Amino acid sequence: MDDFRNTLDTLSLNFGGEMVGPADARFDDARSVWNAMIDRRPALIAQCRSVGDVQTAVKLAVARDLPIAIRGGGLNVAGHAVCDGGVMIDLSLMRGVTVDASARVAKVQGGALWRDVDAATQQHGLATPGGLISDTGVAGLTLSGGIGWLRAQHGLSIDNLIAADVVTADGTLIHTTSDENPELLWALQGGGGNFGVVVQFEFALHTIGPEVMFAAPIYLVEDGPEPIRAWRDFLAKHGDKVGSLCEFSTAGGEDFPEEHWGKRVFTLACVYNGDAAEGEALLQRLRELGEMSTDFSGRMNYCDVQQLFDTLMPAGDFRCYWKARYLTDLTDEMIDLAMANALAAPSDNSISSLWNFGGATAKVAADATAFGDRSMGWMYSLDGVWTDPSDDDANIAWSREGWSNSERFGHHGRAYLNFAGHGEDNTALTRTSFGPNYDRLVKIKTKFDPQNRFRFNQNIAPET
Repeated sequence: MDDFRNTLDTLSLNFGGEMVGPADARFDDARSVWNAMIDRRPALIAQCRSVGDVQTAVKLAVARDLPIAIRGGGLNVAGHAVCDGGVMIDLSLMRGVTVDASARVAKVQGGALWRDVDAATQQHGLATPGGLISDTGVAGLTLSGGIGWLRAQHGLSIDNLIAADVVTADGTLIHTTSDENPELLWALQGGGGNFGVVVQFEFALHTIGPEVMFAAPIYLVEDGPEPIRAWRDFLAKHGDKVGSLCEFSTAGGEDFPEEHWGKRVFTLACVYNGDAAEGEALLQRLRELGEMSTDFSGRMNYCDVQQLFDTLMPAGDFRCYWKARYLTDLTDEMIDLAMANALAAPSDNSISSLWNFGGATAKVAADATAFGDRSMGWMYSLDGVWTDPSDDDANIAWSREGWSNSERFGHHGRAYLNFAGHGEDNTALTRTSFGPNYDRLVKIKTKFDPQNRFRFNQNIAPET
């Protein structure tokens, strides 16, 4: 730690945050992230309070020739927020959100969580597309796409990113918009954390809530696939107004009949992207597809909807391995495979899901954002979640086998890079997922991070 402070003095740099090293009593807490499988030890953790602190931390890493990990919310399943032997820039003290209701724009600091954004924007009856877990960091979710409940009407998180402030690999602060440094903004719209530390995001806002219609009828897997097939056909007609997923999980707790405890179930979870009363009438059909195990449907506060799934993923308690791939279409065979995989899950805490696309998400051209092609109709995700380290192999194998077995239904081999396992497939998967946009991303990476200092991500290597 003294060596780092001496370097700061030598460079005449000021740091107003907290510096935490391996000898510090706070070190283990400071380096921990949401996935309990991740156990890495940075050389330094720089807990930043300001943009100036972030610039200082980057310059310090450069002076010591160390790589940089960036912690926003710390929820990334691969643990990209923390590294071995490098500098971990921790933005968790920078969670401010300011809303210009008249302009319908929110400015969000890089360490904010989606619950921070939702709380601030809903005071004005506004929202921007976020994720499904409110403890998710804004930065990590957004930079690789951002798939949430509002995608039907308002697209992905990146489709609403209109500006950003970025500290690049030499410590320079750059403002990027569609008119100013537009290539950098384009790269941030799906290209991950490859290009610098985003210290502020600016999002377009939309009129949402405070009341929305959330439908969540729950059916037993053993009763067959007919409700899922009907749900698929329903979304073919109404996917421009309904953000939805079919989530497979295990029944338990007082909300379920006791005779169903321990059984596999699926939830046809939907948020209507519009008037709550209109949505209640439309989504009623999904509650009449057979005998339900239980039903969580109803009109509710938008912020409450955004937090409904939080209890599935408590921080630090679970070991996790997730994989996801895009699907061209949702065939009967793919539905059958998803049901079989759900029944085979070795952990009752694991979930898997079929996500719909279309609507506003599909209307964005493939070259308009780094994210790339939007012609996939669906996504399949397998979220292995368990507690005992001795169960690691079985649960990882379940996620990987389900992912591999679904390849024949995949969309050009592409995957959602926020759910990319622990990064072991990143080199090939990243190139394939970006498709024709990859070469353009390489050029932008080379311009802003030629030494690949920001490499703990779905990495795009610069030209050598």
